[in-house]
Amino acid sequence: MTARLFLLTLLGLVPIMLVPAWPTALIVIAVLVLAAVVDFFLVPPVHALRLQRTPGPQVRLGDDTHSILTLINGSPRLLRIDVRDAWAPSAGAVQTRSRHVLAAGEETQVRTELRPVRRGALDADLVTVRSRSVLGLIARQKSVEVPAAIRVLPPFASRRELPSKTQKLRELEGRSAVMIRGMGTEFDSLRDYVDGDDVRSIDWRASARASDLVVKTWRPEKDRRIVIVVDSSRLAARRCGEGTVFDAALEASLLLTALATGAGDRVDVIVADARVRAVASSLRARDPVHELSAALTPVHPELYDADWETITAAVLATTRQQALVVMMTALDETRLADDILPVLPTLTAHHRVVIAGVEDPALRELAETRGDVEEIFTAAAAEEELLTAASLQTRLRGLGIASIQASPEDLPGALADHYIRLKVTGGL
Repeated sequence: MTARLFLLTLLGLVPIMLVPAWPTALIVIAVLVLAAVVDFFLVPPVHALRLQRTPGPQVRLGDDTHSILTLINGSPRLLRIDVRDAWAPSAGAVQTRSRHVLAAGEETQVRTELRPVRRGALDADLVTVRSRSVLGLIARQKSVEVPAAIRVLPPFASRRELPSKTQKLRELEGRSAVMIRGMGTEFDSLRDYVDGDDVRSIDWRASARASDLVVKTWRPEKDRRIVIVVDSSRLAARRCGEGTVFDAALEASLLLTALATGAGDRVDVIVADARVRAVASSLRARDPVHELSAALTPVHPELYDADWETITAAVLATTRQQALVVMMTALDETRLADDILPVLPTLTAHHRVVIAGVEDPALRELAETRGDVEEIFTAAAAEEELLTAASLQTRLRGLGIASIQASPEDLPGALADHYIRLKVTGGL
C-alpha cells in the first residue's frame, strides 16, 4: 500500500463525517477496496525486469568508485518502477534510490557512486524494485540478488614519500662510492684520493703504479633479497591512530616494496599469524606494489596468536640467499621473550633481521596529560609502556638486531630510511 491509498482513505472520511451513517461508511469502504483491487491488477509484475550490475574499477581506500545497474524491461507493458541499489554500509553508496518509467523492451542504466570506508572485497546487497500503476494505490515489490563486488586496495598514503626517498637513495649511492667495501657492495672503479676519503679504501698496488694515491670505489649491489613478515595476529587488530596496527604495517610494507624494487632488489611479503595467510613476491610482477596490494586486500587480522616457528620456517623456505628480514610485529615484552627471541638465532644465522613496530600516538598524549589525580596515574601507566618499549629496543640492540618503532604516519618513512642506510653502507 502506498501513501496515495492512505490519502484516499483520509479523503473517504469526509463523506462519513458529513453523513454519519453505516451505509455511508460501507460505501466508502467498498470504493476503497474496489480501487485497491483494480489497481493491484493494473500494476505490472516485476518478474520480467532483467537486472545486471557492473562494478567500477578497483580503487585504493580513500578514492571514489561507482557501480552501474542495468535495467531491461522484458515485459510487453510499461513499467513505472522505484529502484533501490543497496550496498554494504562500508561501501559508502550515495543516492541508492531512483525512479524510472520503462517502455516495453527499453533499457536504462543507474549509476551509484561509492565512497568506500574499508578495504577489502565489498559485496553488493539486494536490489529492490517496486512497480506501480498510473493510480499508484498499490505497488508490487521484489528484492533480487544481483551479485557484484568492488575491490578496495590499501590506501598507500605514504607513496607521497617515495620520490624523496628514491632521490635520497640515488644521492647516497653516489656518495657511497667513496666508502669501504661492505658485504653488500661490489667494485665499481678507481679514482684519485681526495681529503676525507677513508684510508682503508686506498688501493696501494694501483697507487704504486700511478705514483699517486688511488682509492677503490664500491657501489651497492642489485638484486638483493628483502623478506617482509607482517604479523596478522590478534595484537595487529588493535586500533592505533585512524586505523589498526595491521593497516600501518601494510602501509610501511608498500613503501618499502616500492623503494626496494625500484632499487633493483627483490621483495617477498609473508602475512601470517597461526598460519601463513598470504604470500606475494615482486619476481615476475610488472607492478610489484599493485600485486602486493591485491594480495593483501582480502586479509584482515584474526584473533589468534602468532606461531613464530611456522613464520620462521616460511621465511627460510622463501630464500636461501642472505636477505634482510623485516618483521612487522608488536614490540610486546611477553611476546618478544616467549615467542620471538627463541626463533631469532635461526634467522640471524642466515639473514639480517629488523623488527619494526607501531607506536600508539595516544600513549604520548596520555603521558603528557597530568591534570587531576586520575590523569596522573594514566600518564604514569603510559610512561611505563613507553619505557618498556625503549628497554626492549635496547635489549634487541644488544643482540645485534635493529628495531624501529614509530607512529603509524612515521613508520613507513622510518623503515625506508633504515633500508637506505643499509643499502648504501653495504649492509645488504
